[in-house]
Amino acid sequence: FATRYSFKKVLLGVFLGSLMNHGLAALVGVYISEHIPLNMIKLVTAIAFIGFGIWALKIEEEEEASKGYNLGAVLTVAMAFFIGEIGDKTQLTVITLSSQSNYPLLVLVGTVFGMVATSAIGVFFAIKLGRKIPEATMKVIAATIFITFGLLGLREAVNAEYLTYDNTAIFLIGLTIIVGWRLRRLLELSSRQTAYKKVAVDLYLNTQRLQHSI
Repeated sequence: FATRYSFKKVLLGVFLGSLMNHGLAALVGVYISEHIPLNMIKLVTAIAFIGFGIWALKIEEEEEASKGYNLGAVLTVAMAFFIGEIGDKTQLTVITLSSQSNYPLLVLVGTVFGMVATSAIGVFFAIKLGRKIPEATMKVIAATIFITFGLLGLREAVNAEYLTYDNTAIFLIGLTIIVGWRLRRLLELSSRQTAYKKVAVDLYLNTQRLQHSI
């Protein structure tokens, strides 16, 4: 997100997303922690991470970018952060601290600002890297991180009796096919846009030469 949106918008999105996420965690810790199966939350989160990884391989085409039907930078970051942090160690920490604290509101404030502070460091370095690394490469890196954490989460959340060789092989083959298809599409669109940019640059240079010759 930091390579696509401004520093302030990303941090505002992180703030809103962590506020919703940790606010929910604080409520769970105070009121209903005994009735929510955390293992199920981890399972859903792991699947969501893999979904984010596949989604990260999408690149906007010229016509898609002009439609303007997205949720907006701040809301997009907020929702992605909210979903991505569900069942994560930070949210589980908020649940634990809130259930043991006499001041859960202070726990919420501290954890939210802690997430914003750490995200600010990540956004700063992401912006620096984004200026030097091609968009397609950044998307592949992001997808790899998401899918890796998703797979690790699945291994932790799924019962051992279902982690058979056949089930694992079928799942990984299906995931490989989907990721391979999205990756191929990403590379095709990336190379197409690069070609468009090259033509535009050549046209501009030729125009400049013609003007100088006249």
